[in-house]
Order: sequence, then C-alpha cells, then structure tokens
Amino acid sequence: MLQVQAQGVTLKAKLFRGFADPSRLAILEALREGPRTVSELVAGTGLSQSNASNHLACLRDCGLVAATQRGRFVTYQFSDPRIETLLSLADEVLADVARGVYECTRYTAPEPAIIPEPAVTTAMKEGRDA
Repeated sequence: MLQVQAQGVTLKAKLFRGFADPSRLAILEALREGPRTVSELVAGTGLSQSNASNHLACLRDCGLVAATQRGRFVTYQFSDPRIETLLSLADEVLADVARGVYECTRYTAPEPAIIPEPAVTTAMKEGRDA
C-alpha cells in the first residue's frame, strides 16, 4: 500500500513540475484565454519562438496541452478543462498565502555559479612564465 502511495506522489510531483517552470506557466496562463498559435504565445509571453516551441513540446508530451492543425498553423489549448480550474485554484490559494510564498526562501531557484575569470598577468600576455 505504501509503495502505491509513493508512486502516486511521484506521479503527482511530475505533474506539478509541468507547472513549476516559469516559461511553461506563462504559456499555460496565456492559454487560459483560449487556443493560441505559437506566434500568439510568443507575443503574449515574450518567449522566443524556439523557447516557446520547446516548452510547448514538453507540455504536449506530458499531456497538459493538445495541438490542433488548422491549415498552415497549429493551435494549442488545454488538453483538459480541469487544467484551467487548477490554475484558478492556484490563484485563489495564492491570494490567501501570497506573503508566505513571497517570503519563502526554500523554493528560490539557486543562483547560477559564477566562475571567476583567471587573472591574466603581464607575463602571461607576453608568453613568459609567471
């Protein structure tokens, strides 16, 4: 029984990873207004065409969005109306706990490591050993 629950938790965590990326979430938020083409999503989110396409492929592969060919264009929409409901519920919860989420330091993305440039001495520039 515990193994089944662990699998369910793992699967649910995987579902929420689809919502956790800011770019994917921006796309999902834009789709709340209805079906959109990649160009419309790019304009609405500020993502680059390739970045938006990449995230749409991820969302499609994970079953969160569906694609429909319409002539030369592909439109994207939620694969299930409950996705919009889930986003609405997130808005409601956030309205009540926004301060705690804002102040939470545990979910902050780690800062990228800054690797210092090696110091270049005059001797190195002239090809001599330092």
